[in-house]
Amino acid sequence: MKPCQYLHYIPCLVSGVLSQQLTYQNTTGTRLRVDNGTYGPPVEEVHYFYDQWPVGFAVSSKGRIFASYFPGNYTYTLGEVVNATAERPYPGPEWNVPPSEISEEWDGILFGSNNDTGFIAVQALYVTPQTDNRPETLWVLDVGRPTVGNTGQMAYARPGGTKLVAISLDNNIVTDVYTFPSSVNYPDASLNDFRFDIRENATEGGQGIVYLSDESAEWRNGIVVLDLGTGESWRHLDLHPSTRGTYGVVPSYQGPGSPYSHFTQGCDGIQLDPTGSILYFSPMTSDYLYSIETRYLKDHSSAVSSQAANNNVKNLGQRGGNANGFEADSNGLIYQGIPEHNAVYVYDPVTLRTETFIRDPRIIWPD
Repeated sequence: MKPCQYLHYIPCLVSGVLSQQLTYQNTTGTRLRVDNGTYGPPVEEVHYFYDQWPVGFAVSSKGRIFASYFPGNYTYTLGEVVNATAERPYPGPEWNVPPSEISEEWDGILFGSNNDTGFIAVQALYVTPQTDNRPETLWVLDVGRPTVGNTGQMAYARPGGTKLVAISLDNNIVTDVYTFPSSVNYPDASLNDFRFDIRENATEGGQGIVYLSDESAEWRNGIVVLDLGTGESWRHLDLHPSTRGTYGVVPSYQGPGSPYSHFTQGCDGIQLDPTGSILYFSPMTSDYLYSIETRYLKDHSSAVSSQAANNNVKNLGQRGGNANGFEADSNGLIYQGIPEHNAVYVYDPVTLRTETFIRDPRIIWPD
């Protein structure tokens, strides 16, 4: 495995880290099963979440930390960390839609708000560096499908509610809002994560392109592509086996016991190689890693474009567990959060091997 040149650390969202302090208690005279198994570099605990349960986060070049929260009864869905134990709404309360306004019911069916000037259900965050066209920017993926109250019911998406929002980190001002038509973002779609190619030659317009995974639990999974120059978006790999979850999967995660159930989430983790020419991805409920050359995803010029993309997906093999969020370094190594094993695995495209990068009992549901 080649040493990483520019990835000095992997910021990793870990759920339930506080409860894992029990891992190191004195168990003399008890029958508790204690997990002290570790591997790889040491884990540094950076922040503790108390009031709201995070789902995504991003770190700026100056060390600013931003976190997203999937709303139910939460007071805001995007925040900035202010100290070791607290966050505040970001970029301010005015952009965080109150819980009472994030959904409405039509004929007994729950829909998310179509508000395109406020955050409804922020899922993922990503920071792009400064370029000639943009300052350093925080990108915010608002799924537009809140989980309402304590029912666990997820509202359906409406055009305008699902959006990608750009915020300048120079002045904390929203600079762009990209929305998706219902033909691209279905009402039951659930955009999960996204990656950018902001090189000038990535698109004809020179503004860059975005790849987004649709992990919808309703099985209509695929990859959404957005041209930042034109605002046009389209889908590829719809219902392809590589983007759909594995039927009947019953994963095992560390934490409180729960009733037997199946996960059905599809395409989840997504990551570009350093050249922007290969996209790696995987369903949440799959042990397999896949890739595709991005030229097939960029092309939507004809009726055969979708079939060309379908025909050029590569199965890179199993990795020994379901994966969640992805990251990469300048060597092209692909890091994958592995919730079932409290670990982060790394795939090397040169050796074609997947190996453990780090394992620690405090890493619960890395994303």
